[in-house]
Amino acid sequence: MDVVVVDDAAAVGEHVAGLVSGMVERDPGLVLGVATGATMLPAYRALARGSGDLSRVHIVALDEYVGVPAAHPASFAAYVEREIVVPLGIPQHQVVVPQGSGEELERRIEEVGGVALQLLGIGRNGHLAFNEPGSPLDARSRVVALSETTRQDNAGSFGDERVPTHAMTQGLGTILEAGRLVLLATGEAKAEAVVAALTGPVTPDCPASVVQWHPRVTVVLDVAAASALQRRRSVEGAERERVHHPQL
Repeated sequence: MDVVVVDDAAAVGEHVAGLVSGMVERDPGLVLGVATGATMLPAYRALARGSGDLSRVHIVALDEYVGVPAAHPASFAAYVEREIVVPLGIPQHQVVVPQGSGEELERRIEEVGGVALQLLGIGRNGHLAFNEPGSPLDARSRVVALSETTRQDNAGSFGDERVPTHAMTQGLGTILEAGRLVLLATGEAKAEAVVAALTGPVTPDCPASVVQWHPRVTVVLDVAAASALQRRRSVEGAERERVHHPQL
């Protein structure tokens, strides 16, 4: 696992955009798995500012709300269209957004040849996509109930409307089948989830911890999101020092 710590959210976006662009140069028809949310926006906007041709890239979204029309501005279909497909010049027929059943989503991923590079965010409670704490580590794509924490975090997108209670999501087992994972996190609110995901046990209590099982993972953090991880490393370094110098 490679962990990259940069100054701020903009720098996270630039770094991730560079990773994506490099893979597209090697494979213009790359199948790119995309996450939604504010954390991802700097990366997509950095990609849009670049000079590379992304028109042959295939897009596969991680999740979508149940019961929210694709035309609704808070739907993930609308987010993908607005923030990724149009700015990057990707034809709509090369875009997969979850709909229907989990089995249908799995079939569509298989039809495009599987995800080569999966971008991921992480929730404050450690959720990955919409796999909430308690999700089976080998779960396939399915409809899930959203936790109150997740619904609160997403409430801003819905204004006075009721936040959906369920979503369709790729399962943790599905996500782990991608060729490479890139996990992004920014802000101090994500710091404890990051340290649990990267250094704690692999457990359903922190769904994002499954990234430890993947052979090719890059984690890109800003300083704030890395703060708990760096504190942990400082403590571990001090403990090792005490072992070498028992008089301390």
